[in-house]
Amino acid sequence: MSNQQNSDTEIFRAIEWKDDYLRVIDQTFLPSREIYTNLTNPGQVWEAIRNLKVRGAPAIGIAAAYGLYLGARELPDSSFDSFFLEIERLQEYLATSRPTAVNLEWALNRIVNTLLGHKDKEIDELKKIMLKTAKTIHDEDLRLCKSIGEKGQQIIPKKAKILTHCNTGFLATAGYGTAFSVIWHAHQNGNLEKVWVDETRPLFQGARLTTWELQKEEIPFQLITDSAAGFLMQQDKVDIIIVGADRIASNGDTANKIGTYSLAVLAKAHEIPFFVAAPYSSIDTGLSDGSGITIEERKDIEITSFGNKEIAPSKTDVYNPAFDITPNHLITAFITEKGVIDPDFEKNLKQLTITE
Repeated sequence: MSNQQNSDTEIFRAIEWKDDYLRVIDQTFLPSREIYTNLTNPGQVWEAIRNLKVRGAPAIGIAAAYGLYLGARELPDSSFDSFFLEIERLQEYLATSRPTAVNLEWALNRIVNTLLGHKDKEIDELKKIMLKTAKTIHDEDLRLCKSIGEKGQQIIPKKAKILTHCNTGFLATAGYGTAFSVIWHAHQNGNLEKVWVDETRPLFQGARLTTWELQKEEIPFQLITDSAAGFLMQQDKVDIIIVGADRIASNGDTANKIGTYSLAVLAKAHEIPFFVAAPYSSIDTGLSDGSGITIEERKDIEITSFGNKEIAPSKTDVYNPAFDITPNHLITAFITEKGVIDPDFEKNLKQLTITE
């Protein structure tokens, strides 16, 4: 895939709906192998999300939407109430796969609310509506990710040196990505000098995934350890920082991959603009601030082992949060499909969601 691609059909797809199943690239094998998995039932979708075969907030939402349909299609014809009761059970089950990313909950709620608007339809028709809604969510994400990249060009300086954290590209979305989309479009426009890629411990999404995407797109980059970011800033080697988001509270407090908060603090200390690129679906209007965001804690082995090798003493006590919260005052602006959102975030993010 060259950096000359211009149409949606040429964008790499990490998640695709086939005739009657969901096909995803298993991200746990990257970058060494490109292995695709076919998901045919909600249990497989749950496992794929939980074990990071599918990851990235938008991609999780898309997969869950299809997962809800995959469960629904096996349900017998019955009354709407009986059918809907089973759908709610499936919704609750899929929502337990990853608790932090708001897109998961948002996508499931969208399908359930659509069903409530069609109570008069036959069960077979309701199943078709669920699949159509899942496909709509999928298609919309591709379009809005492209728009995020285009709208984000106004904040890109000439010959930009951009630092990014975790993975926000086509692996994490329907295509283009969020923060990655801004980077990709900057490269297309000839405005990018290089990308600094945080390794993103403990699961190395930057080292394994973002570098893989950048290589595919022939975008210049250098990989760094997470702890090197501050030194780069001190040396004036970073112009701006762009990250993604898994959940944004109404006031702009943002949950993203662990290590994001540290970058924001360093950016503030070095007077470097810090941007969050995310779609409107990442905004949780039900949360007033970041204190209400549930932070997923993951297995000890992700820190105590590297590959199959133990790197910490047996029975070492571990704290392994997958995400952290960046307070709104450390964020320069949000880049969305509607444009760049400046402070006052509480007012301006609310206005964005009202217009949807």
